[in-house]
Amino acid sequence: MTPRQNKKDAVECPVCGGLIWGRGQKVIIEGAKMTVCDSCAQYGKKIPYKTKTSFSGKTSYSKGKNQSRKPTRKYDRFKIELELVPDYAKRIRKARNRLNLNQEKFAQKLHEKASLIRRIESGKAKPTIELAKKMEKTYNITLLHKPEEAEINYKNYLKKSKGGSSLGDIAFIKKKKD
Repeated sequence: MTPRQNKKDAVECPVCGGLIWGRGQKVIIEGAKMTVCDSCAQYGKKIPYKTKTSFSGKTSYSKGKNQSRKPTRKYDRFKIELELVPDYAKRIRKARNRLNLNQEKFAQKLHEKASLIRRIESGKAKPTIELAKKMEKTYNITLLHKPEEAEINYKNYLKKSKGGSSLGDIAFIKKKKD
């Protein structure tokens, strides 16, 4: 090989600007992962390369640290969602007054902050679905309901056509209520 071909294969070091011959060193410098030359590797924390190991014919790759993946939640688009009732603040206040509890005791039973209960009762904040379920179970009140689906007469929208179904025959457009 000629010297020019060697320079094409070499990469420039982001720290000193010199050429990196070979693989270089992977390091973390001030939070940034980078590949640097051997002389600049002392300025950062070295990251081990992925090593290829084989066990009885099987190939696996291992990283330096054991990293566990968080399970991803799958969104079910057909799952029935719940909504808060419009007068949730009044219902919560009535339940608390019925049991003769102050906001601190009420919040303590739910393992929540009293300031959150104050904001919810005043209508400035909405409880999460989980908190609403907890309140329903603890204080025997109804805060959640299934959203109402608009009754649609599908037969009016389905048109008999010679050429088969069109997008207009299948799609249903919701109209705003006056």
